[in-house]
Amino acid sequence: MSKPTIAVIAQGAMGSGVGWRLAQGGADVLTSLAGRSKASAERTAKAGMRDASDDEIARADIVLSIVPPSDALGLAERLSPAITAAQKKPLYIDCNAISSDLVQRIGKVIQATGAPFADGGIIGGPPRDGYDGPSVYVAAAPQGSLEPLVRCGLSIKVLEGPVGAASALKMSYAAITKGLSAIASASILAAAKYGASDALFTELSGSQKGILPVIARSVPEMYPKAYRFVGEMEEIAEHFGRDSSAEIYRGMAALYREIADDLAAGGTGDIAALTAFFRSRG
Repeated sequence: MSKPTIAVIAQGAMGSGVGWRLAQGGADVLTSLAGRSKASAERTAKAGMRDASDDEIARADIVLSIVPPSDALGLAERLSPAITAAQKKPLYIDCNAISSDLVQRIGKVIQATGAPFADGGIIGGPPRDGYDGPSVYVAAAPQGSLEPLVRCGLSIKVLEGPVGAASALKMSYAAITKGLSAIASASILAAAKYGASDALFTELSGSQKGILPVIARSVPEMYPKAYRFVGEMEEIAEHFGRDSSAEIYRGMAALYREIADDLAAGGTGDIAALTAFFRSRG
């Protein structure tokens, strides 16, 4: 059985983790370091990926787009000339946390090159030793085209549905999980402002025993990821469409931006208050 060539762009925590899992599974894993940082190059080497030109990426068997939401369309547009010129077209899977409308726009860009396109949504943390995830949901992939990803170790879950189905699942899942972290953070900060933190913790301990352990884990884990959640919340707002729902998630995007800014400034504001809420009460 031939060794598959899979391009993973880019080299953030998720992209490098996915690249590592595929390389461990026997794939030749390409990426693009054009304009990327030294840290990206180090993650690429550690993951067993290798830098490649756009023309080489366009000749891969599969291209996985794993970039910030704001970069998803731009990557497709950047690679489209090389894919158009390639005799053998790759399967292009957009795996980003973006709205169904945006993934459909990206699909049109890629399909115009003659390449097949599929919609992906990643749920779970980056691959690592001892962890079989994350789950990669994929919709609208040609039959049999995902086999190299499965063979090389990714947990692929096929969705019956059109382009947009996997992104819809990702948007709704993140709206609940990351939305809960935002609601909890905003509520804790509001209680702290008026000296009600002890009472809030005591009440949650008694009447919401299922929720407290969840937010005690998810809120502190969120701090270094808050900057990434900004774009995701904005995409959720666009995806939901309804004005009332959109305003909720735009507000969450603003909250995550404030928390990210606080972390960059040393974490002495919101992060300190949130950390104190959980740490001082066990």
